[in-house]
Amino acid sequence: HVQLVESGGGSVQAGESLRLTCRVSSGSVTTYSMSWFRQISGTERERVALYNSAGATIYVDSVEGRFTISRDTVQNSVNLLMGNLRVEDTGMHYCAASPGRALWGGWSAADFPYWGQGTQVTVS
Repeated sequence: HVQLVESGGGSVQAGESLRLTCRVSSGSVTTYSMSWFRQISGTERERVALYNSAGATIYVDSVEGRFTISRDTVQNSVNLLMGNLRVEDTGMHYCAASPGRALWGGWSAADFPYWGQGTQVTVS
């Protein structure tokens, strides 16, 4: 059973940065397409960034140029460095993993069978 454990959320001012980390408990992180999603209470989870199993990274337009997703094979984790944070970046952030084939631009929450418990990011 794959467990994902997120850390690094918090409350910051607009313009500041945060770094989220997601550790994978089983299997090499390189064998999964890994993604970060964001959710505001009462709304659907929306995708933020993807690091697929082929080594490619994809971002949604709203975070392009501000966020960086990276993979750490020593820690068996994926990280999300969020820079120049905006109020609209507020929400519960979830890490997700999809084994097997690499996911590309059309990825969605339905592609991911494994999820972390979430970490809250609040920007004011």
